[in-house]
Amino acid sequence: MEQQEHRLPRVLGLWDIVGIVVGGVIGSGIFLVPSSIAAGLKAPLLMLAVWVVGGLLSFFGALSFAELGASIPEAGGMYVYLRESYGPMISFLFGWTLFLVIDSGAIATLAVAFSSKYLTHFFALSPLGQKLISALVILALVAVNYIGTRWGANVQNVLTVIKFVALAGICGVIFVFGKGSAANFVTPSAKGMTGLAGPFGIALVACLWAYKGWESATYSAGETKNPQRNIPLGLFVGMAVVIVLYLATNLAYLWVLPSSAIAASARVAADAMNVAIGPIGASLISFIILFSILGAANQNVLCSPRVYFAMAKDGLFFKKLADVHPRFLTPHISILAIGVWSIILSVSGTFEQLFTYVIFGQWIFFGLTAGAVIILRRKKPDLPRPYRTWGYPVTPIVFILAALYISINSLINQFGNAMAGLGIILLGLPFYFYWKRSRARA
Repeated sequence: MEQQEHRLPRVLGLWDIVGIVVGGVIGSGIFLVPSSIAAGLKAPLLMLAVWVVGGLLSFFGALSFAELGASIPEAGGMYVYLRESYGPMISFLFGWTLFLVIDSGAIATLAVAFSSKYLTHFFALSPLGQKLISALVILALVAVNYIGTRWGANVQNVLTVIKFVALAGICGVIFVFGKGSAANFVTPSAKGMTGLAGPFGIALVACLWAYKGWESATYSAGETKNPQRNIPLGLFVGMAVVIVLYLATNLAYLWVLPSSAIAASARVAADAMNVAIGPIGASLISFIILFSILGAANQNVLCSPRVYFAMAKDGLFFKKLADVHPRFLTPHISILAIGVWSIILSVSGTFEQLFTYVIFGQWIFFGLTAGAVIILRRKKPDLPRPYRTWGYPVTPIVFILAALYISINSLINQFGNAMAGLGIILLGLPFYFYWKRSRARA
């Protein structure tokens, strides 16, 4: 009976996982990050190289997570892998931080960007109106995902197709109508540039942030049909699509804008489209970004409640969060919880600072999860592994080193934020011990 109460149906197929990956990764990063990368690196070939390296490192991470998802196809993804490898305390601290700041902060950030940065391009909104729109965006996504995982996945798939077609269309329009120059791809040259390790590393951190989001597909492994096949394949296909789109988009920017213009641009996609087709380009970009933001936010609402659901099943979070809706068969209380908390963060205006705090800790958890592939190979050698990580152990180790680099980079360059983030993570310890004692008494 207990098992039946906590069961989520397997309704997601391969293309749903691809939609979660592509739609979650492509948010606003590809429209914003190229400018900061150009400002730091200046040379176009280095700019393109950082997107290639960032894509490969992210793909190595996906290779590692794919083995875990195929071997342990349970709701909760990373939380479950951390629990099986390092014990419940580390996994709880991950889930705690995910709920308190990481995913709630991401949802709040995206909802506020939707209303204040891009919707205002079309409509004049007061500060109060912007907050109301942000809250309504979150409520709408919560409602869709509340009434069924299939509904949430369908919305995700539609938004993913829209943003894929739109990004591909941007590239096509710029290359066809933009009076560009191939010289922009190689000028200025990287020859003679010294001391690039620091700038390239900083650019790589920004690039990896733009690639982030693919890991959320593992959270929904417990609702995926044939997860032994669809989790690995969905991660591979999704990441391949993202890498190709990101490279094509950067090439399109460079076709019509020299690297110096990209570095100076606050809205590089709009500027590139303006060069290609005139002022209407800026409006088209703002319209496209609205859909892109919605897709990224919906991915968080669709996937992250499965982590809190798994924590509650383990007796390490509020008990009601393990409830499954009798009709809709969704973790409805978990969905409501992340929605309410995200709205509170969005209207309070504290989310941006909180979000910067946890970059340090988030990548530690990423590195630990990739390390779980190695640990579980030793700890549970008999665990069924229908897919084994390509390039093992090199690929997971390279990803672990990348995660470690980002954490150390944050620690050195944003020491105060990193310490605040560590404080947020450690703040979960008394709650962990409280729920652990409550579970022991039950």
